[in-house]
Amino acid sequence: MRTGTGPAPLAVSVGEPSGIGPDVILMAAARRQEPSALPDFFVLADPAMLAARARRLSLPVPLAVIDAAREAPEACRTGALPVLPLVNHHDEAPARLDPVNALATVEAIDRGTRLCLEGEAAALVTAPIHKKALYDAGFRHPGHTEYLADLCAGITGGSYRPVMLLTGPDLSCIPVTIHVPFAQVLDDLTTDLIVETCRIAARDMQKRLGIESPRLALAGLNPHAGEGGAIGREDIEIIAPAVEILRNEGIDAIGPLPADTMFHAEARRRYDVAVCMYHDQALIPAKTLAFDETVNVTLGLPIVRTSPDHGTAADLAGTGRARPDSFVAALRLAARMGAAAS
Repeated sequence: MRTGTGPAPLAVSVGEPSGIGPDVILMAAARRQEPSALPDFFVLADPAMLAARARRLSLPVPLAVIDAAREAPEACRTGALPVLPLVNHHDEAPARLDPVNALATVEAIDRGTRLCLEGEAAALVTAPIHKKALYDAGFRHPGHTEYLADLCAGITGGSYRPVMLLTGPDLSCIPVTIHVPFAQVLDDLTTDLIVETCRIAARDMQKRLGIESPRLALAGLNPHAGEGGAIGREDIEIIAPAVEILRNEGIDAIGPLPADTMFHAEARRRYDVAVCMYHDQALIPAKTLAFDETVNVTLGLPIVRTSPDHGTAADLAGTGRARPDSFVAALRLAARMGAAAS
């Protein structure tokens, strides 16, 4: 367990090295001298790979190799980017996927998670991974979020149901079903799943985001929320009962609402989070309104985890054209949530 004074630093997993994860991490570190200071963070990465990417980007970011998370704040004060080295190696090859990098990518996630559970890090900020590169190396989880839940369960012996929250300046959204084909949504969507998702959302938004009584707006599944059963009965038979259960439990929930009219500015003022029934119903409005500022947060875990809400963008890797805004927002939100959870 941590024995130092002051807030614990944030742990950052480097993500897929052929993408822009290393770029935005280095760009964020270069912003330390700007007036709005960033929270202290260190990156779990191959130092040689990061140094090579910094040279490619012509970013004069000094790296400080550290032996423990507790050394990160002092290194940050010198203007350096603290790096906790990985056992496995990463090649510095923008836009070139190589399954050999998968061991280091997963190692960074594993070690960052453990440091959070041990109290050595306040939160985990994950740079994007490329699922196919991991699948080719034997990775068998649907995505980052599901892997983190299983990892935490394996370490703590608990059981966790992860909930994805996309939050930006003007909109927060949660998809009830996540990384499944659209044809599978109706098989997976149940009243119990909606209720469980909303309970986790209400609890964590209150505990970690400081919203005393979160207002949840549940989107309808069908056009016009089914129009009273004329365009499908799922809204009546699956979603409406979930809203009733939640309201009986004291959770401020409304719906099902027609999804085509709940994301304009006036409608958004009536709720704190939109609970959507499938992945794109949530992510399309979130990314449309604030692509570069939206943060992906995983609720329902014993740790705080945030991530920039973009992919690996291999075509931008190593070019200097990537924007670190979403990663910086993820850092700042992680620090705020980590402080609230401590």
